[in-house]
Formats: sequence, C-alpha cells, structure tokens
Amino acid sequence: MIIFRKRIAGLSASTLERFVLRARKAVGLRDAVNVLVTNSDELRSLNRQFRGTDKATDVLSFPSSPLNHRGARRVGGDVAISVDIARENASRLGHSVADEVKILVLHGILHLAGFDHEHDHGEMARKEARLRHDLKLEGGLIERSEARIRHPFTSKKRRDPAPDARRKTA
Repeated sequence: MIIFRKRIAGLSASTLERFVLRARKAVGLRDAVNVLVTNSDELRSLNRQFRGTDKATDVLSFPSSPLNHRGARRVGGDVAISVDIARENASRLGHSVADEVKILVLHGILHLAGFDHEHDHGEMARKEARLRHDLKLEGGLIERSEARIRHPFTSKKRRDPAPDARRKTA
C-alpha cells in the first residue's frame, strides 16, 4: 500500500507501487511493503518514537513481526519517506524528487530485507549500487553519507555511532 500525505510531481501511487514491486523482486523480498510519503515533521516524530532520536531523517524502515496469521497477506514491513528532505537532496544532487523518493524506497527495502550498512562492511552499499544501476536510478544513500548529506537509519532503537565510525562502515 502506498500512502501519499504529500504529493510529488511526476510520481503517482500506481507508479510508486510498480517501482516497489520491481525493487522487492530485485532485492529478493517476497513480502509486501507499505510506503508512507509524508513530511519531515512526521518523520521526526517517528524517529523520536521508535529510535529515540529527535530529528528528521529522509527514510525509516520498520520490519514487520515474523508472526503472521495463516492465509493472511505477508507484509515485510513499512518504509516512511520525508518528501521535504527528498526535495532538498534532489535539488542538491540535480535529479527529480520522484527519483529521489525511489532511491529512498530502495534503501528502505534493503533494510527490510535484513541489510544494515552500519555493520556489514560494505555489503549493503555494493548491493544498493548494483540495484540502482539495474533499476536505472541515480547515486544512492550510502555513498552520499560520505558527502555529509542527511543519512538514513533503520527504526531500531540504538545509539547512533560516531560520525567517523558510520563513514567507515558505509
């Protein structure tokens, strides 16, 4: 399910749903993914509630519980995107907001599939780079963290590593 609380020029719910399906298949995530496209205030609230970090971020991933009812549609998790930060990043990097949202969605889906760029010694970065190429997307989030653009995290509650440590693992 795609929920737009903020609209994006050139990106409809059906277009984003098709992209989510392609990205899920490319990542190997069989379960459905819900996407919320909203503002920075809501991402800040979610970040504070689920990660204990009182700041806005561009993307959060919320893996579903492994418990599912028999016969129910399985959901891999939810991805929340700040269109405000996506707009800033797109402007800074010279591509469309629609493309930036897709980059953020891909990053979130990788987290739902179990990847963690903070601890995987570059595995997620390599996978994301290959998938961006396959899905015809611009540069991804992990490389950009080194350029000091706002960096995404999963929704797990934990202390953020020091900025230098984060760059070493990305």
